[in-house]
Amino acid sequence: METQLQSIFEDVVKTEMIEEAFAGMFMDTPEDERTKLVSCLGAFRHYWGTLPQDSHEQCVQWVVRFIHSQHSPKRIAFLYDCLGMAVETSLLTPRMVCVALISSDTLEWERTQLWALTFKLIRKIIGGVDYKGVRDLLKAVLDKIQTIPTTVSSAIVQQLLAAREVVEYILDRNACLLPAYFAITEIRKLYPEGQLSHWLLGSLISDFVDSFRPTARINSICGRCSLLPVVNNSGAICNSWKLDTTSLRFPLRGLLPYDKDLFEPQTGLLRYVLEQPYSREMVCNMLGLNKQHKQRCAVLEEQLVDLVVYAMERSETEEHFDVDIGGTSQLLWQHLSSQLIFFVLFQFASFPHMVLSLHQKLAGRGLIKGRDHLMWVLLQFISGSIQKNALADFLPVMKLFDLLYPEKECIPVPDINKPQSTHSFAMTCIWIHLNKKAQSDNSKQQIPIPHSLKLHHEFLQQSLRNKTLGMADYKIALLCNAYSTNSECFTLPMGVLVETIYGNAAMGINLPGTKCMASGSVTPLPMHLLDSLTVHAKMSLIHSIATRVIKLAQAKSSVALAPALVETYSRLLVYMEIESLGIKGFITHHHSEYSYMIHATPPLGLAKQYTNAVQQVQNQLPSHGATALRLDHSSECRSEVRARSCTRFLATDPKLVWFARGVRRKLRPEPSSLTLARATVYVTAIQLYRQGVPFQSGKGRTVEGGVQDVASAMANGSAEVVGAQLGARGSWCWLHCAYLSPDYKWVTQFSTSVGEG
Repeated sequence: METQLQSIFEDVVKTEMIEEAFAGMFMDTPEDERTKLVSCLGAFRHYWGTLPQDSHEQCVQWVVRFIHSQHSPKRIAFLYDCLGMAVETSLLTPRMVCVALISSDTLEWERTQLWALTFKLIRKIIGGVDYKGVRDLLKAVLDKIQTIPTTVSSAIVQQLLAAREVVEYILDRNACLLPAYFAITEIRKLYPEGQLSHWLLGSLISDFVDSFRPTARINSICGRCSLLPVVNNSGAICNSWKLDTTSLRFPLRGLLPYDKDLFEPQTGLLRYVLEQPYSREMVCNMLGLNKQHKQRCAVLEEQLVDLVVYAMERSETEEHFDVDIGGTSQLLWQHLSSQLIFFVLFQFASFPHMVLSLHQKLAGRGLIKGRDHLMWVLLQFISGSIQKNALADFLPVMKLFDLLYPEKECIPVPDINKPQSTHSFAMTCIWIHLNKKAQSDNSKQQIPIPHSLKLHHEFLQQSLRNKTLGMADYKIALLCNAYSTNSECFTLPMGVLVETIYGNAAMGINLPGTKCMASGSVTPLPMHLLDSLTVHAKMSLIHSIATRVIKLAQAKSSVALAPALVETYSRLLVYMEIESLGIKGFITHHHSEYSYMIHATPPLGLAKQYTNAVQQVQNQLPSHGATALRLDHSSECRSEVRARSCTRFLATDPKLVWFARGVRRKLRPEPSSLTLARATVYVTAIQLYRQGVPFQSGKGRTVEGGVQDVASAMANGSAEVVGAQLGARGSWCWLHCAYLSPDYKWVTQFSTSVGEG
């Protein structure tokens, strides 16, 4: 193929000896030029027809190489005219010729005449290329222009401008060669935000990019980087706050010239959301994290570390910091504990990497006032996960200890009558867990007790030998926190807690109703004691309570659960960390036992228990700040539990299932964490109606007192009259009549009124 092509084109460009001797003095007439072109094109057309389809591209590439091997501008111009005529006569496709020209390795800016002639030919024939081909050519032309250095001789600028003319022609919207959106995409790939275009293109590119700025503003939110979301526990997912997992930038649509601040990492936004309560689900949604897929998120890990450092700084600068009460940063540390457990538990953050990063950022800063709080946060995760992970993952904590506890003397034992004493013992508890893990693994990495912690360790050992533990101080909490991974030592303090709330069946108490008895304990564990337990200890307490319930269910005991046990169990469920550690799955696994716990307690007695519990909690709110109760709002299953509890009582009667749906709609938006008591009272009333027991209505009259009037209105079939009777007699009268009526429309009417009212 090469031999035949060479003979075709060399016959056309060959010259006589006299023309070579007097170069530049001989010129062909237009007729002679035309004759040569027709002759060359005819020979090439004949040969082109004999080539197979798959050899066409190779043939054009050889022709381009032959042209670029010429040194005479006259010959190059003639051969380019031949190629142009081949395109005009549809012998060659314009896209094939343009691609071969622009992709040639010999097309260099130093050969200015070849450069100018090449881009003039491309400018001439590019109009016949489809828009996809023009897009590829634009990218290739821009890449070629990038090879031109920043400083060149002014004498050759005019020849180099031929490439600019091609780009200008492509970007001309009136030429309709390429949709402008495709053009801006290729330009932004080569020249991202903040990078100037090549000097040869000058204002051509900048003006074209600026023409898309109004479009970019339409597709973005004004002042987006200054906006902050409202973080709550509603579970609503909003894609407006999604961030890139690696760069923390907003995912912008298309390569448009958005405002510069939209291209910056939104670390402030993520930091703000992390600082808010009930933000775990929103953080996962923002970063696209899935609990089912274990993926480490480096940017999230970094922000968690920075948040801990901020908490250390805040503890250090507090004006009235008191070791015994923890200062105003106490709530921040509690929140950090919950966040760390969740994100490390689902492996979105690496615990050893976080500890090493903390050590690096705290080194040399002398921040030690918040060290006990920090160790308390780390203890929450260590105590619950050290048994399932390698010891090496937790040893970096000792480096942090060496940094934050520089004392050469023994640290004195704090006042164990104050709740903050559990934080002061946190580092000692961590060492006990590490030492226990090393012993169980027969590891040689056992660490001797640090000298500064000897008094703390001796106090715990002495308390453990004391078999009589009281509830007057926090000694039980300290022992539970320190030995929750040691079954031999953990049994004693946990047994004391369980016995305190379980009560004695022989010393039962009477509940309202007929032969209603419950175990004698009526005082639940106080919230400040539960706050002083680690998450691992709380989970163990829940398991201990569940074990007692299961035993009671198997024995078919007629004695109801102790009110203290029920209330303590409810208080434990409001901790967000408990939910993270899988309490939902545990309850589901023991569903039958929990059903017994609900049904075995007499309805009226259960209602009375919860009414008393509500009053107790309300009385305690001022002293405890309701920190744990506020956490109850975040439970995703709370409203569903209430609805299912109602349905479980009503499922035996199809009419009252309608009422259950109304109750579900009524209770679901209820913001209070105490609506479980109200739901229990509702269901109890229904059970009493079915048994024919009088029950006092909200209007001060018994239900039966208004049944006849309401039933008469129902018989007349007037919804308005029935509605009036409902307002006069109370909703419980309406409920009872709807239950007695054979007409389901009244049941529907009642469920609707409950749902809306």
